[in-house]
Amino acid sequence: MKGYREMTGEELLAERKELNERYEKCKALNLTLDMTRGKPSPVQLDLSNDIYDTLKDGYKNAKGQDVRNYGIADGIEDIRAVFAEILGTDKDNIFMGNSSSLNQMFDAIMRAMVFGEVDSPKPWSQVEGRKWLCPAPGYDRHFRVTETMGFELIPVPMTDNGPDMDVVEELVKDEKVKGIWCVPCYSNPDGIVYSAETCERLAKMETAAVDFRLFWDNAYVVHHLSEDRNEWGRLPDMLSLCEKYGHANRVYEFASSSKITFAGGGISCFAANKENMAYTKKFLNAQTICTNKVNQLAHARFLPDAEAVYAHMMKHAAILRPKFEACQRVLNEELAGNGDLWHWTDPKGGYFVSFFAMPGTATKVVSMCKEAGVALTPAGASFPYGKDPSDSNIRLAPSFPEVEDIEKAVRILSICAKITAIDKLLEDL
Repeated sequence: MKGYREMTGEELLAERKELNERYEKCKALNLTLDMTRGKPSPVQLDLSNDIYDTLKDGYKNAKGQDVRNYGIADGIEDIRAVFAEILGTDKDNIFMGNSSSLNQMFDAIMRAMVFGEVDSPKPWSQVEGRKWLCPAPGYDRHFRVTETMGFELIPVPMTDNGPDMDVVEELVKDEKVKGIWCVPCYSNPDGIVYSAETCERLAKMETAAVDFRLFWDNAYVVHHLSEDRNEWGRLPDMLSLCEKYGHANRVYEFASSSKITFAGGGISCFAANKENMAYTKKFLNAQTICTNKVNQLAHARFLPDAEAVYAHMMKHAAILRPKFEACQRVLNEELAGNGDLWHWTDPKGGYFVSFFAMPGTATKVVSMCKEAGVALTPAGASFPYGKDPSDSNIRLAPSFPEVEDIEKAVRILSICAKITAIDKLLEDL
């Protein structure tokens, strides 16, 4: 079959007519399908329904401390040890929070805004024209945090190995660049795992700002789709790597159980080196007496070590894998043969598929999908300020809907991508 670029105007019009008939049939179905956010499905949430049954054994942790009471500000050792094992660091580098790691990221930047970092010449709020690097496509809520704090958001292109390090290394020569967002394992939305070289360059690069920070959001570190451990994304311990290259204070690492147990009732943590941790605790000890240690104990008993976490995540993978496979299957059925017009990712973990429509058409594709009853994340949402300069990227979230709904939604997306591409090609004839 001819590719669209090889077709004559007459052939394109005939194809457009056939696609429009399919599109109108889809609209007549009056569907209401939602692929906007990467939420666990109810079946996934049910996997953890027994978590609080573990509290029937009492409320004392392994050290005999009563978790119902005040104290243990940095979280109980039982669960700090589990997260330390997952992240490949020491439990003394872990500080436990409540359900939202995004909340911890916001608070970390807010502390730097008000007080500065341990190595800051002055609080970040006093830095005029402060900037933050935003690998894109990336996580829209990350971008919103630094935009809210008054940073200029600087987009950095993503490659198959993570952010384009040639670009990053040039940008950090500006002392007003204070940090970079990173989702190093199964990045949101591309599903990329940072290469060892990328991690090393981030750790060792020289920056004009002495208080430059990596915000290392390891949200998907155990969210593998494959049961084959050889296919799992692996990362170095970034705390150790930064220390190796003389930048021990450079990184804050974040993780949570939001897509492991309950998205609205999990636990989160950040990891930091000794100096950053001591400095941060000065403010946290003024902010709060403790976080929810009862929930921490329930999680520690339900998932007592990394092996228990991985076994639990394989149950998630068994639910998610058919959904991602359905997404890939329909995209390949509908869109194969025109790879110069569009492409998409095939991630090995995480929660998203990144679809790249023909440049200049993504906004129209999303609008047409909405008319046909398919809600997608707005085009450009994965870029700073919600503006994709190519108007190409669309984030697909296949975790929540049922497989048959994913197939319908992705087929409609494909039809809309083809229609908008033909229209653009016809404009150029």
